[in-house]
Amino acid sequence: MASWQQYLNDNQARFVDEMLAFFRIPSVSSLPEHAADVQAAGEWVAERMKQAGIENIEILPTGGHPVVYGDWLHAPGKPTILIYGHFDTQPTDPEELWKSPPFEPRIEGDRVYARGASDDKGNMLVPILAVEALLQSEGKLPLNLKFLFEGQEEIGSPQLPPFMVKHRERFACDLAVSADGGQWAEDQPELNVAARGLCALQVDVKGPDVDLHSGIYGGTVQNPIHALATILAALHDEEGHITVPSFYDQVRPVTEDDRAKIGAVPFDADGYKDRLGINALFGESGYNTYERAWARPTLEVNGIWGGFTGAGMKTVLPAEAHAKITCRLVADQDPAQIAQLVKAHIERLSPPGVTVNVTIFENAAYPYRSPSDHAGNRAAHVVLEELYGKPPYYTRTGGSVPLLTLFYRELGAQTVTFGFGLPDENIHSPNEFWRLSSFRKAQQGYCLLLQELATVQAK
Repeated sequence: MASWQQYLNDNQARFVDEMLAFFRIPSVSSLPEHAADVQAAGEWVAERMKQAGIENIEILPTGGHPVVYGDWLHAPGKPTILIYGHFDTQPTDPEELWKSPPFEPRIEGDRVYARGASDDKGNMLVPILAVEALLQSEGKLPLNLKFLFEGQEEIGSPQLPPFMVKHRERFACDLAVSADGGQWAEDQPELNVAARGLCALQVDVKGPDVDLHSGIYGGTVQNPIHALATILAALHDEEGHITVPSFYDQVRPVTEDDRAKIGAVPFDADGYKDRLGINALFGESGYNTYERAWARPTLEVNGIWGGFTGAGMKTVLPAEAHAKITCRLVADQDPAQIAQLVKAHIERLSPPGVTVNVTIFENAAYPYRSPSDHAGNRAAHVVLEELYGKPPYYTRTGGSVPLLTLFYRELGAQTVTFGFGLPDENIHSPNEFWRLSSFRKAQQGYCLLLQELATVQAK
């Protein structure tokens, strides 16, 4: 047994107690009344980093919730790795569905129930403990480390883009490692190598000045709801392709290697449909379900409203109709460019008799794609195969993770996602939990990963 392994074993009970103390801080970043709690969580993280032997620790202001920085830079000639995670959490509502108070962690068997347990406090704490184990058992680290732990991930990290520009030199690194992630199953590892980007729009269709009597005016003027429905229906063809001109121009194609790696991930179509309560799958022709969800862009109508929607009947021809649209984007699409293309296409589709206004929202995110054979991913593959006794699946997330692209754009660094949450742990939902077995496995994994990454050539 390696000396760091012995240290982890000897201190496991203390690590669990410390983790529970971390979980008790109600660091909900979206609620103003918890701003002081997010700050307190940052202070807790800073103190725990200091205890681990990490140096030059600072709580950095962002204009919003803070960032905690620290480093250990005493390995000349070795790569510098930036470790990322977040200490803020989602809100807890509806609290009546929790079996125990969300910020009073409860251990039941192998599970710790608490808000933020899996996403991301449990995962975020692990690399700090791994560093402590290596420093205490070996007196040094095998490579150089920097840390960026933030308190605003759950609200989209709004202050992080200008913050990273300002602090680009401070966070300069060869590779980033994100502790905000998971594995496919308790017995099956995964390496996530991509995340889709995002742009969002609202469509407002204006007709007459007021709602009209549908008997008197129906058939004589354009109905805004009909106009909006026609516009929205025209955004896709019958094969599920998006009809916006030039929408696909920058899309990185799905290669044979991509198809092979995605195809290696098991997919149960009947189980998928049963979980969702649907009787058929649908999407862009020419691609399977995971390819559509992970490697192809989308345009989805998220909400539509207008006219009378109450109980019973009201015979009106509405004055207005509205819809919200989001596009999930893949490498190498630019969210600002795509939003403008969608806006222009909707305006071209606008029929006479109504005024159509399209608003582009600011909360955009660039897509991210890391080469599967990048040296960081190869190192993580070696470690995961050692931990689980089998190679990882190469997966992608259909959601958006803005920080991954930010690290690449501002630092020139790819990111390895190396977290140990599992899909059933109710993140963002009542009764969120984190497995103690994952907590222990993650500590071992991070010690092994730091040793493996020490062999990677600095860029």
